[in-house]
Amino acid sequence: MTTAHFLTIDCGTQSLRAFVFNERGELLARSQTVFNPPYTSPKQGYAEQDADFYWRTLGQACQSIWQQGINPKSILAATVTTQRGTVVVVDDRGQPLHPAILWLDERQTEHLPTLPIYWQKLHQISGHQHTIKKLRLRAQANWFQVNKPEIWAKTHKFLLLSGYLSFKLTGEYTDAVAAQVGYVPFDYKKHQWHSTWDWRWQALGLTPEKLAKVMPAGKLLGQISVEAAEHTGLPVGLPLISAGADKACEVMGAGCVSPWQGALSFGTTATYNTISHKYISLNPPMPPYPAVIPHHYCLESQIPQGFALVNYFQQQIAPNEIAAAQQDGRDWLAVLEQWLAQTPAGANGLMWQPGLSVQASGESVSKGSILGLNPQHTKADWYRALVEGLLFALKDGQAHVAQCTKQQITTLFAAGGGSQSDAVMQTAADIFAMPINRPHTSETSGLGAAMCAAVGMRIYPDFQSAVRAMSRVDKVFYPNVARADFYQRLYQYVYKPWTKNLAELYASERTHL
Repeated sequence: MTTAHFLTIDCGTQSLRAFVFNERGELLARSQTVFNPPYTSPKQGYAEQDADFYWRTLGQACQSIWQQGINPKSILAATVTTQRGTVVVVDDRGQPLHPAILWLDERQTEHLPTLPIYWQKLHQISGHQHTIKKLRLRAQANWFQVNKPEIWAKTHKFLLLSGYLSFKLTGEYTDAVAAQVGYVPFDYKKHQWHSTWDWRWQALGLTPEKLAKVMPAGKLLGQISVEAAEHTGLPVGLPLISAGADKACEVMGAGCVSPWQGALSFGTTATYNTISHKYISLNPPMPPYPAVIPHHYCLESQIPQGFALVNYFQQQIAPNEIAAAQQDGRDWLAVLEQWLAQTPAGANGLMWQPGLSVQASGESVSKGSILGLNPQHTKADWYRALVEGLLFALKDGQAHVAQCTKQQITTLFAAGGGSQSDAVMQTAADIFAMPINRPHTSETSGLGAAMCAAVGMRIYPDFQSAVRAMSRVDKVFYPNVARADFYQRLYQYVYKPWTKNLAELYASERTHL
């Protein structure tokens, strides 16, 4: 087989990375630009970023790849994976009319337009009127129509970030099916836009002509334009192949493609995922997100704050220790690794609940909670409690998914930045009480996207074949029997009752305060 090279652009919340993988899944080159800051907040709860900033950074990342000795002419195809749910509105020339609104933006629309009475009655009968109202309040198109009507009047296309970058690369308004996660009228069961008569078009303030054409993973989105070639150094006419959102690509890149496999993501948003060919809603009426593999679904439980809390810990709880380590030339992550290794399971009685998962609790609650704090606890205890709390929350999510699917998980993978810590991986194996596989690369979202390019260019006949050829296990972490038993009792008799009470307390707070 002739060596094939694939360029992957991975635009996350914290940084943009470019990778070159070959057909065996080997990482040949990597470039990363950290966003500082990742977004701005002109008002409390807002999260925005200059859309052109993403495009400029993409160009710089590609140029950095060529400086590492990769010949642009060796690239067989390119592909894009991005953060989910980030929106860019553009005019008829494709120019952004407003900063990109990120997925973690909390703005809501006041004075929503009234839906026709027949839709209101239907929603009352279904019992989902509260959920539908929340969706309408959060829908960015509604916000533009009410708060920025002059911008909405000029809006030619309402794009997700993946669709915007695809347009900048090809000049075509196309996007990946598996990238459609957001407040858009997407049919998550059929993986296409809803019929024009569906209530979601009016509820979310959109019309079909404002949206991109969506393509399944492995299909052609377009070809690199002359302008994009000048910006990136990629050859004119190079195929851009459809992939999916970062989490969807990460799950496949880790090796998870079957219902009996599960994937943990220790990233900015911590998630547990499994793949199903059946449409299963974990929290009705909310749908499952599309998997990269066509006609499959990602059944996901997520902790929105996730391992981003490690950055919070670094900056707010242990800044002096981290600064001292850096002054001595040590990696600050090695300090946390040492703390995790030297503290006992259970963090000497300290528990940190990072936030309630969307699926397990019914809705996302970003507030955290501390249990058992006393003056003897050290910062090492705090860090262990944070890691254990994140893993307990993911275990709770896995239990909820298993309850819905009735499917036993026999193989578990872990990816994301946190998976590079042996101590985190060992703690995860102990808490989940089963072996956990770490893939050969931590860049599994980029690898998953490269698999899409390999299938699209017919290097492999299907996604399962691409996964077998391009993903492999680097190390397996086995649970310690004694610690696994301790964690199971801690989870069953402390964590679960505690989070149940927290959910009720937070609900009471929202009602009465």
